[in-house]
Amino acid sequence: MASVTLKDVKKVYPYANEGKKDRKKEVEDPNVERPVLEVTEKGVVAVQEFNLEIRDKEFIVLVGPSGCGKSTTLRMIAGLEEITEGEIYIDDRLVNDVPPKDRDIAMVFQNYALYPHMTVYENMAFALKLRKTPKDEIERKVREAAEILGITELLSRKPKALSGGQKQRVAIGRAIVREPKVFLLDEPLSNLDAKLRNQMRAELIKLRKRIDTTFVYVTHDQIEAMTLGDRIVIMRNGFIMQIGTPQEVFNHPANLFVAGFIGTPQMNFFDARLAGGPGAYEAQFLGARVPLDPAAQEALRDGGAGNKDIVVGVRPEHIGLTDGEGVAATVDVSEMMGSEIFLHVDAEGKDVVIRIPTTELPAKYRGGIPSGERIKFRFDPALAHVFDKSTEKNIIP
Repeated sequence: MASVTLKDVKKVYPYANEGKKDRKKEVEDPNVERPVLEVTEKGVVAVQEFNLEIRDKEFIVLVGPSGCGKSTTLRMIAGLEEITEGEIYIDDRLVNDVPPKDRDIAMVFQNYALYPHMTVYENMAFALKLRKTPKDEIERKVREAAEILGITELLSRKPKALSGGQKQRVAIGRAIVREPKVFLLDEPLSNLDAKLRNQMRAELIKLRKRIDTTFVYVTHDQIEAMTLGDRIVIMRNGFIMQIGTPQEVFNHPANLFVAGFIGTPQMNFFDARLAGGPGAYEAQFLGARVPLDPAAQEALRDGGAGNKDIVVGVRPEHIGLTDGEGVAATVDVSEMMGSEIFLHVDAEGKDVVIRIPTTELPAKYRGGIPSGERIKFRFDPALAHVFDKSTEKNIIP
């Protein structure tokens, strides 16, 4: 077990020598359309200004869209990628120049990486044999790991005779027997179907409780991040957008990106105008005037906000139908999901998604809401998020 600390870590992928001059010209030319990641004379910056302290026995999840730098960060911790700048510590030991085999970590890859010519037992025992571990200790560790993962009956099989879920268990078992200080998992469930992925998530939660060590887990799936992590690190374009517990980032997203990334379906965003004054601020959008809740009023007053453009964010599950005052809309699509219904409605040309438990639907809509139906919706201002349109930051701390 160990803590992991990353201080001002940066990763730059240099250009090939033959393209260096062209790349430099491209960086200097304002008319050239640049990629999402920052481009410098030295190369493409995949990770930058990365500071993170992972506590001993903590399960931390790096999450973000493809290309945000999360797998690169994991590989730098593992020693599979050299860092360009900064420092990485495992416990209090600086490991920048320590080879992967000497970092006392174990990594589980997306593609399992099992030796096809070896049995499950041999795959799990291989690293221990390289260490010249006594045979009786290898036997004990492999059997214990197999029992934890429920793969004892598979020990004599070869990988080609295993399902995807079984292969992933073997890959995890191969890491467990080494008893490393830190487990690194790079999208280990992405190759599994939805049902098996749900099952393996539950298995990982149980496993974490049994072996009680430090986990660093990479995924692009926000459901995995929310269900597995003690804390989650949300990344975008090589930067950390927010670090917090799953509930913190859901209830208090730091900016528009986090608000839109966390939550299914995605949060609804409304371009609005902030009007009024201290103690009486309101958001004007879709023909409605919505008074902001006390927390927003206080934050706006302390920030000395005046009339300006803002973005109001409301999660689909926080919107409800009403027969009284509300925003008028027309139903475009109605998706009955069994226990709940997803409504895609048009409100003055704006697509809005509403998520309602079927038990809360008016009696006339229990069988579904037809396309073209005119409805009204409303939401509690206390559940709304207010973002500065220019900075994209959440106004409410």
